[in-house]
Amino acid sequence: MQYRELGRSGLLVSPICLGGNVFGWTADERTSFSILDAWVDAGFNSIDTADVYSRWATGHTGGESETVIGKWLRQSGKRGKVVIATKVGMDLGEGKTGLSPKWIAEAVEDSLRRLNIEQIDLYQAHRDDDATPLQATLEAFGKLIDAGKVRAIGASNYSAARLKEALDVSKASGLPRYESLQPLFNLYDRAVFEKELQPLCVELGVGVINFYALAAGFLSGKYRKPEDADKSARGANTVKKYLNDRGLKILSALDEASKRTGAPHARIAIAWVMAQPGIASPIASASTVEQLLEITKAAELKLDADTMKLLNDASAE
Repeated sequence: MQYRELGRSGLLVSPICLGGNVFGWTADERTSFSILDAWVDAGFNSIDTADVYSRWATGHTGGESETVIGKWLRQSGKRGKVVIATKVGMDLGEGKTGLSPKWIAEAVEDSLRRLNIEQIDLYQAHRDDDATPLQATLEAFGKLIDAGKVRAIGASNYSAARLKEALDVSKASGLPRYESLQPLFNLYDRAVFEKELQPLCVELGVGVINFYALAAGFLSGKYRKPEDADKSARGANTVKKYLNDRGLKILSALDEASKRTGAPHARIAIAWVMAQPGIASPIASASTVEQLLEITKAAELKLDADTMKLLNDASAE
């Protein structure tokens, strides 16, 4: 396994990151443990979650994913084999939201407790908070690094302008900088990242760990019509927006790429993302061990120029 450095953080991450949004939701605790064990056994090390996962599910309040990962870490003893990334900033109710220093200081303690760890490897601002000055947020993160509670920080869902502003503040003030960016990026969702964020991250050495590398499972090819999406909790909530002429054109290109390579759609879609400039570790999640093993094989797949062109042309926005 050839790990990649995440920005200038010194963190070495596997070429694919395991998304933890399904843990405690579409993957129960036992299945989640099996997925996490298989991930590490295959040589991968990076795991991404957030304090808000999976508040959207009926009866959930947030923290379910972190809690499952924490139980697994305690039971497995594999803390030293993984890089744990989590996030703060989404609405947890009762005023628990945003990136104010007060809330960051509280939220990190909750995440550390749920994860059953003493230090978070990568602590990310889940979304921009324009109500809090960037300097105040970065100072709060800096205090966590100084206290040994966090190793490095990253940003998620930031615009290029705000990411650049945050990096400038860090440089001018001598504060820790965002070493990673977690944007939406996959074969379907390309334009926002490629137009401004990608050039900025490449220029300034910010590692990209994009989410929805499989477009919530759509790029696996298993969703072809609306009734297919209704069969899955994730599909019903997200996948339907991809079921249009452009989405089906992309699936057609993946069909052809699968014929050429002998690889299934999901493996090809992740390999395409991994080949893009600036990408450090695309995030993909799995609800079963079988799905996970398919994801891990993407790290070994190198697409030739003709296949890359086929996919680029079909997915062009």
